[in-house]
Amino acid sequence: MNRIAWLGTSLLLITAGCKPEVFTFEDNPVPGYSGIPTVLVNNYVNRAYIDGIGREPTDAELDEAVAFLETEGLVMDARQAVLDSLLRGSAPTMGTTFRGAYFDKLYSDLKARFIDGASEGILQQYRGNFLFAAYNDSLGGDLLGYALNTERAQRLENVMLIRTQLPLDSIDLREATWRLAYNAVYDQINMNSFNFINATFDDFFQRFPTAAEFDAAYPSIESNLGSSLMGQPIADKPSYLNVLTSNAEWDEGTVRWAYRSLLSREPSDAELVEGLAALGVELDLARVYTTIMKTDEYAGFD
Repeated sequence: MNRIAWLGTSLLLITAGCKPEVFTFEDNPVPGYSGIPTVLVNNYVNRAYIDGIGREPTDAELDEAVAFLETEGLVMDARQAVLDSLLRGSAPTMGTTFRGAYFDKLYSDLKARFIDGASEGILQQYRGNFLFAAYNDSLGGDLLGYALNTERAQRLENVMLIRTQLPLDSIDLREATWRLAYNAVYDQINMNSFNFINATFDDFFQRFPTAAEFDAAYPSIESNLGSSLMGQPIADKPSYLNVLTSNAEWDEGTVRWAYRSLLSREPSDAELVEGLAALGVELDLARVYTTIMKTDEYAGFD
């Protein structure tokens, strides 16, 4: 028997005759490990920050979140905790709070959804034009023109007020979307009644109207004539928008929009039910986001 073969045989005999040694570490729990590479956890935290508050995390924020998630084994409760701090947290960040940053991002996303992301400068310009027209109307004694142009200016002011009123719960998400569809910028983007009706259905419900729905809406939008839509009376744009935003399909459309935004796909029936439960009567979109953002699919862990 050569030397190498003998050595191998000896090691096997020694191993076979020994019991494995058990090591016990007192007060030193081993961190949980999910088997997910750290680079994927880094990517997950980065993506959550960008989608949630519109920026990448700082190095310190990234390290803290990744360390916590890995220590907890990436369990759903740990992901929930990170997302709650990100979307609801009162800790200061970049001149605001994390909750404030979430609402700033939401305001930008809603403007992108309804008015092609029009800047505050554009909104102010439209508002200024109407106020100037109202001033000229007052000088010329045109009281009707003054009232109309003042009201048009106020609609644009109401859009800009979403940014501060939504975080304070002075208005809810339903009212915010109503305002975003009732202003001169939205009208300019969706010129004529045909485009307006199709755009509002798509923006609110994530679908286009049926032929019957379009025919019911058209007289009210085009000529302020009385009609009935979804079992409710309408006679103009405000009453039409009231019907759309008060309909249960508005809630479904909001959940669908969240899934399209975060996962680029439609929710399944089960996911739609879960999303509606998360949205609730409070219309808490952050809860819908959290429901989606803690999944393996969103995180890239599947």
